[in-house]
Amino acid sequence: MRKLTDSKIVLATHNKGKLSEIKVLFNPFGIGCVSVGDLGLKEPEETETSFVGNARLKAHFAAKESGLPALSDDSGISVDALGGAPGVYTADWAETPNGRDFSVAMSKVWEMLQASNAPPPHMAKFNCVLCLAWPDGHDEIFKGCALGQVVWPTRGNHGFGFDPMFQPDGHVLTFSEMLPSEKQPLTHRADAFAKLVANCIE
Repeated sequence: MRKLTDSKIVLATHNKGKLSEIKVLFNPFGIGCVSVGDLGLKEPEETETSFVGNARLKAHFAAKESGLPALSDDSGISVDALGGAPGVYTADWAETPNGRDFSVAMSKVWEMLQASNAPPPHMAKFNCVLCLAWPDGHDEIFKGCALGQVVWPTRGNHGFGFDPMFQPDGHVLTFSEMLPSEKQPLTHRADAFAKLVANCIE
């Protein structure tokens, strides 16, 4: 595993929720974070059919364009009763003519669950793949997950994406009902990041 020796890294996302979570994770290590948006860079189209593939696309693009190490996050929710959907297409389910609206995506998931007649609890997991890429083309991949179930109606005003309908195992609150400090250690992103730290920072 290659060690991250730079004091600055590019975060290959425009998603404000992801940016805030990842910046908090890097804070203890004295590594400054700048986003592709801060640099005026766009994100490449996600054309791959796996979390790993899309994470690599985004990280290598940001590293090449910026000349700095770049970290991308490709993540999504997989619902057991829907055969793992929406999975890698989680963000696509939120697309509307006016941009992404995750209330639309969550409603679609619930409607499909009702149509499937699958009995509750509706088990699900959040998946995360982090890709740390360098300008020379080298990369390291780290995977994380958070197990739980989807609930309806949605609950909570914190978080982003599918957080209002995801209740992690062992808890009665959804991610969206938790304060960021309560949610963060339980996330798929924190799981993957801990592996990155163990292999590339510590």
